[in-house]
Amino acid sequence: MTEVAENTTVDGRYRILRRIGSGGMADVYLAEDSHLGREVALKVLHRRFAQDAEFVERFRREARSAAGLQHPNVVAVYDRGEHDGTYYIAMEYLSGRTLKDIVTEEAPLDQIRTIELGVSILQAAAFAHRHGVVHRDFKPHNVIVDDDGVPKVTDFGIARAGASEMTETGSIMGTAQYLSPEQAQGHSVTAASDIYSIGIMLYEMLTAKQPFGGDSAVSIALKHLSEPPPAMSGEGLAIEPNLEAVVMGALAKDPAARWASADDFAVALEACRPYVEAQAAGGNGPVATDSTAAFAAVPVVAAGPAVAPAAAEEEEERSRRWPMLTLGLLVLVLIGLMIFAFSRPEEVDVPRVVGQQLTDARERLDRAGFEQVEVERERSFAPLDRVLRQDPDPGERAPRDEPVVLIVSGGPGKVRVPDVTNLPEERARKDLNEAGLKVDTDVEPSNNVKKGFVIRTSPPATTSVDRDSRVRMFVSSGPKRVSVPDVVGLTREAAETRLTREGLDVRVEMQQSEEPENEVIAQSPGAGETLDRGDDVTITVAVAPEEPEPVTVPDVTGLTRAEALRALRNAGLRGSVSERATDNADEDGVVLRQSPGNGAEVDSGATVTLVVGRFEAPEDPVDPDPVAPDPTVPGEP
Repeated sequence: MTEVAENTTVDGRYRILRRIGSGGMADVYLAEDSHLGREVALKVLHRRFAQDAEFVERFRREARSAAGLQHPNVVAVYDRGEHDGTYYIAMEYLSGRTLKDIVTEEAPLDQIRTIELGVSILQAAAFAHRHGVVHRDFKPHNVIVDDDGVPKVTDFGIARAGASEMTETGSIMGTAQYLSPEQAQGHSVTAASDIYSIGIMLYEMLTAKQPFGGDSAVSIALKHLSEPPPAMSGEGLAIEPNLEAVVMGALAKDPAARWASADDFAVALEACRPYVEAQAAGGNGPVATDSTAAFAAVPVVAAGPAVAPAAAEEEEERSRRWPMLTLGLLVLVLIGLMIFAFSRPEEVDVPRVVGQQLTDARERLDRAGFEQVEVERERSFAPLDRVLRQDPDPGERAPRDEPVVLIVSGGPGKVRVPDVTNLPEERARKDLNEAGLKVDTDVEPSNNVKKGFVIRTSPPATTSVDRDSRVRMFVSSGPKRVSVPDVVGLTREAAETRLTREGLDVRVEMQQSEEPENEVIAQSPGAGETLDRGDDVTITVAVAPEEPEPVTVPDVTGLTRAEALRALRNAGLRGSVSERATDNADEDGVVLRQSPGNGAEVDSGATVTLVVGRFEAPEDPVDPDPVAPDPTVPGEP
């Protein structure tokens, strides 16, 4: 297989950070979504499968199936596409552990924790089944438990939607240890197959072992077909009997003998909670109390002294009357029993209504002839009005005129979402948890809320919701980063409009320029730089040069160089100096001439040229033809 390198950008959007997993069909990478600024899990199909039409279709079917399953216990699918000759799916990234890791490290798990995890997994399965999706590969490896302890089902890679016939006939799809008998035989797979696999998972969570093992996948599959699962209790395990019965009910070889639906399985699991809690507390759990009959004690007559002969006849007469009295009593008892048998109400079989909604349960009991139904409610994760337990139990015989007691879900109860706006993330999470709510977190930019503080919740504050339901909390990542647009060459108004639309503040500086007036001639920061929304961008706007005012040139001739330059500067003019040799010492360093001359009108800042004298002493005269002295002339040297 060919890995996708780190920092590779997939489909122009997802930057690969690192690989986090690999499966039979695809690698999974942690990636950054550059469009939404969040981390995602990117599943990339192995390239060796990209040319196989069946694998590609199965991979696409995973995306279609999972994208339609928006449920708190199902990993969300955001996007799909193609990259470098293969295909990818962008999914929700979770930082928790797989259920397999938890089972390996901690099993056997606490029974209450197992119930809670199992109910959540079954709710995800039920939701998928209602949407026509059968997972086909439920196993602990495909359940991720996030940092809040919430399980989410992933990997719908071999899911089947509706009546699709993509699976090869006779092929076994799934993992041998969690395979249903019908899958092992290559038969059609239904929601009942998922229920069996989840039952295996619960068995493993409670016992730290799988019911069937072997040296090969084939030997394990054969045991699924032919061997009953071993009892869960034993070897130091004291699993509550009702809980064990519920799990074992999912492991029937015949799909029709399992729980009718994932919802029914979840309700039955939830109904075991009070029994498990009672067991943990040292009791026997809630039990039905039968009334018992009281029997009067039979008095015992003590032996007395010998009777007088006169009374012997009377005693003998009494002894002859006892059998007759006894017979009479027996006849009376028989008559009473016959009267009771004929007068007592007719007993009939109590139908099973556990798992049904209250209205349906009442109707079914009414059809069975039961006139009275008593309802007791208790808080439960099951849907409102779902029947959790019944008394008498299903299949028992009971008089029609006796009431049937139904223990019905009152739902988890209602709470109000607390207002956590502008609170730090951890404080807000604590407040929501203390209110009985679970929290999912999304990060998004905000110009008004400080980074790491809560922007809002969904549902919003003060909304009444079910206890233990999930609330989505939006946390600020700070101001949104924007790329500075290029506004050089635009008019000032157009530049301000464009920068403001990007969320940037504008500062304006004016500068004289030969460029068209009101045009932006420079900007800082430059185009393409990244800023936070609300940061300043300075634009420099051209204005026409000002017309210089006329200045009268002063007379500086006769002044020294320094005096002349100072006078020109005070008049708003500049001086340019050149020198001219002179043999007049009085003219040394003195302005001999200026141009323009005194009184001329020039622009402010114009240059006046000055000619300054430079004294050079004249040389002694030299005779061009000297005469040599005549030695014959007296007095000549």
